[in-house]
Amino acid sequence: MASDTLTGTPRTDAEISGLDALETAGREKAPSRLRRGWSATWPKLAALALAVALWQAVVWTGWKDPWALPGPVVVFEDLGHYLISSALWDGLATTARRAAVGFAAAVAVGLLLGLAVARVKVLRAALGSMITALQTMPSIAWFPLAILLFQLSEQAIFFVVVLGAAPSVANGVIHGVDYVPPLLVRAGRNLGARGLNLYRYVIAPAALPAIVAGLKQGWAFAWRSLMAGELLVVIATRTSIGAQLTYARELNEAPRLMAIMIVILVVGLLVDAAFGAADKAIRRRWGVLDQAGN
Repeated sequence: MASDTLTGTPRTDAEISGLDALETAGREKAPSRLRRGWSATWPKLAALALAVALWQAVVWTGWKDPWALPGPVVVFEDLGHYLISSALWDGLATTARRAAVGFAAAVAVGLLLGLAVARVKVLRAALGSMITALQTMPSIAWFPLAILLFQLSEQAIFFVVVLGAAPSVANGVIHGVDYVPPLLVRAGRNLGARGLNLYRYVIAPAALPAIVAGLKQGWAFAWRSLMAGELLVVIATRTSIGAQLTYARELNEAPRLMAIMIVILVVGLLVDAAFGAADKAIRRRWGVLDQAGN
């Protein structure tokens, strides 16, 4: 290196090795935002194109009549009309409100329950395995009881959404707290963190990745429970995405039915992207992402 400095002669890539290569590795130019966006987008577009192609191929085989299984062109034409209709936005508003309220309640219950079970041995012995058992229970199995308790009402849907999502959130909290390194907790105590401050400054940040994973899984359960609830509990005076799906099936409107299914899928993808962005922000804060964001 000294001779290079003295002579000022640039070295080739083959000559840069060992510690010199490590020294220059962090100086490589990061890809542009546009390139990173395209790298993340094109695999999804390719998968979507492949799925549509397979769908059209199945239609061309004549496996089902067009009234039962329409092709992509017919469905996307109907989706275009559906997107500019008030039915979609009215139904989406009702479904989004139910999802937000139910998921928020499930998060509150899951966080409190998870923290209590993680820190109190008696509660862990009593409820630890029960939470996992509740998580594996299909949400559709709760509806007979929910209808008996609350009849065909908003409360029945809310009841099942909370029971479907809260165990996943609680399990995420329990696992996150369990895997906080004891050395980190001792260091926090030595620095004066006690009680709530220990949770605020040490345990909660360390457990955050597992908690976010639990929230993401809880959202998936909440969304599934909500869709099942809106299919079973149809309230005539209030439209929703699930109710419109039921009406489309009863009226044999296959293009509208599949258009609504596409809307449900897109909503799921958008929420998954939001959780993915939160997860990436946490990993970046922890320093486990490279310059390309991978």
